[in-house]
Amino acid sequence: MRRSLLLLTAATTALVLTALLVPLTLLTRSHAADRATAEATARAQWVAHALGPTLATADERETAEQTVESVNGRGLPATSLILADGAVIGPRANSGSPITDPVRLARTGRAFTYETDSGSRLVLVPVQGAKGGTAVVQVTLTRQQLYAGTLTSWLVLAGIGVGLVLLGLLLADRLGARLVGATRRLARTADRLAAGDLTARATPEGPPELRLVAGELNRLAARIDELLTAERENAADLAHRLRTPVAALRLDAETLRDPDEAHRIAADVAALERSVDDVIRRARRPLREAPRADLAAVARERAAFWAPLAEDQGRRTETVTPGGDTPLPVPVTVPADELAAALDALIGNVLDHTPQGTAYRVTVRVLPGGEAELTVADEGPGFPDATAPDRGTSGAGSTGLGLDIARRTAEEANGRFGTVSTAGGAEVTLTFPRPLPEGPPPPAGTPSAPPAPTG
Repeated sequence: MRRSLLLLTAATTALVLTALLVPLTLLTRSHAADRATAEATARAQWVAHALGPTLATADERETAEQTVESVNGRGLPATSLILADGAVIGPRANSGSPITDPVRLARTGRAFTYETDSGSRLVLVPVQGAKGGTAVVQVTLTRQQLYAGTLTSWLVLAGIGVGLVLLGLLLADRLGARLVGATRRLARTADRLAAGDLTARATPEGPPELRLVAGELNRLAARIDELLTAERENAADLAHRLRTPVAALRLDAETLRDPDEAHRIAADVAALERSVDDVIRRARRPLREAPRADLAAVARERAAFWAPLAEDQGRRTETVTPGGDTPLPVPVTVPADELAAALDALIGNVLDHTPQGTAYRVTVRVLPGGEAELTVADEGPGFPDATAPDRGTSGAGSTGLGLDIARRTAEEANGRFGTVSTAGGAEVTLTFPRPLPEGPPPPAGTPSAPPAPTG
């Protein structure tokens, strides 16, 4: 915008100045010629007036020569006196006959100026009363003398034009800087809102249109904050309602006769209670929070959690993280509980939708650009039709939300989600961007959650 405004101002100013300065340059040229002609005419009239009485007698030629010589000089127009007999006192205008058509016309008693083919100008004034006939005073102006001072005037006009263009560009640059600055600050506010900072507000500034946009953006941010707050409270309330049936399950578990069965079910109910509490905490967590977690530690912790069930199903499992025996942290800007939920969904998919005995592998690695990559690969039959099902779609009677949980976890962190299905099995990859250096990540690992229904 700023560059476009400068170009528009420069073009407009140049056109306006061209429309003004071109006539001015022609006017100064014409004015210089008129001024030089007026001075030459006054000079010729003075000479004619001074020589009129002198030429009335035949013995005053010497006086005439002195008078003509006095008005000639270096850089001055050539002044000459053409007598009736054709004799010339002073410099000659040309090498030919001095009795030219303009001279003959001047002898009739007319004073006038005459433009020659070479561009010079002649001023002719008759001298009445000269002995032997009418004499003529001729003043010759060359092109240089005729337009003397024109170049200086043109340079002055050009300097004024350049100065006006520069002044216009300076004013346009300041205006552009103001507009661009206000637009950029408005965009930064929108970026903060998009990042989840619902306290961000735009300062109304700049032209009326931008002030209107800033006001509407602030209204939108306030409305979004209200709606999200209401949604979080609704989600928390719905999760809180689950406490009653969970409590009933705990009581039913306590009435079982088999102590081992009762203990196992009670443990599952306790894990379910922790999941409900976690849902309530997540629903009420402000969006501005940007916790960091150790992806490698979460992967090891969730793989260990699912290992007993995998062992019961005769599955071979493998967990690969950077550092091997000396684990290295892999920080990502994703809450640890969301990472755990995504991993639970992916591993649960393998356990629920592949034949027992199918091996799977969880891999965490750091890409050359600093991105973190999480891969869950199995050796099963792969996805139906070689593609991952859409949200809410499942061919095994489940909710079809398992892969979507992993997808949203990656995309909400500005990462990527990908699936590959081959003859050798299925592979799901989550890629997270490199986090900003804000200190070490929090201790990885979250309270163990129960296997949730996946699809």
